[in-house]
Amino acid sequence: MDEHGRPEPPPDGDEAATLLGFLDYQRATLAWKCSGLGADALRATVGVSPMTLGGLLKHLAYVEDDWFAYRLDGADRPEPWAGVDWAADPDWEWHSAAGDDPEQLRRLWRSSVAGARERTAAALRDGGLGRPAARPWADGRSPSLRWILCHMIEEYARHNGHADLLRESIDGTTGE
Repeated sequence: MDEHGRPEPPPDGDEAATLLGFLDYQRATLAWKCSGLGADALRATVGVSPMTLGGLLKHLAYVEDDWFAYRLDGADRPEPWAGVDWAADPDWEWHSAAGDDPEQLRRLWRSSVAGARERTAAALRDGGLGRPAARPWADGRSPSLRWILCHMIEEYARHNGHADLLRESIDGTTGE
């Protein structure tokens, strides 16, 4: 663990351990950037962007559930996502986060991450990194678990850059 409680990816791990190590590091970075903040801080924006740390938590909870439950396992979307009218508001998770309690947002994100970890472990036992997602894309292709993990690392890394700027604007906290 580093000084912010983030697990260091193994420098000598196999492919699965390395991918999971980097994903968990990115997840822990988001948790660090959102830690200790109340509702007003989680709703704060920078410049003209409507992006918030609360919105990031809810968006990444959705992304975790979408890739690991819906795509990888082929399950129905869990709540709160199943009841959303995505046609009416395709960015619902971003917009609705402003009205959510900070602990509710953190619980939702942690629950989605826990479910993703369980599904990943099961998929590794049932086909390994090459296991295809149960729910294919519209063009019929099914990404592998390996692809999903790489995509999730990229998703978090990109949004953690946003989180850096947001957190610095809130209280001056900086760091990678």
